[in-house]
Amino acid sequence: MFPVLMLFLLPVGGGIPAGVLLASANGLAWPITAGLYLVSDVILALAFEPILRLFVVLGKRIPFLARLGIAMKTAMARNAAHLGGTASSPFMLILIAFGVDPMTGRASALAAGHGFILGWVFAIAGDMLYYAVVAITTLRLNSYFHNPNTAMLIVLGAMIVIPMFIRFIRARLGTVTAR
Repeated sequence: MFPVLMLFLLPVGGGIPAGVLLASANGLAWPITAGLYLVSDVILALAFEPILRLFVVLGKRIPFLARLGIAMKTAMARNAAHLGGTASSPFMLILIAFGVDPMTGRASALAAGHGFILGWVFAIAGDMLYYAVVAITTLRLNSYFHNPNTAMLIVLGAMIVIPMFIRFIRARLGTVTAR
């Protein structure tokens, strides 16, 4: 179980498919694997929160960090309005954590005024949804290919290529509707 947890603690996307496949190979049931991922998120929360709070304190003294905080709040409000919500709504904060990462989700929740517990609940909820999508995809692909390396490489490739493809399509649709 410890090696799976260590893979989940990796700060890159490859930790999920590798950890899920290692857990599956070692006979760990999916609820235990998901629980280990949840534990990794809690460890992340405890490690990241002091750093985030330090940036908040420094943001009051360093103009660049203050401007960065204002830019983040503005971008959150603009994106939330584009999606038909408010930047501080739980749904938007969960979507941010799902679409980017839990640290950005927590930073967004703090910028929206949510405290430690509720902010991390939103961030972890979004990250657990992301975990579920990647874990299910990885296990399904592995059942088709019967090769964990192939399944992991396909998932990692998709994690890189699909967001780029979506941005490309949105940019193309934006230029078409602007005409």
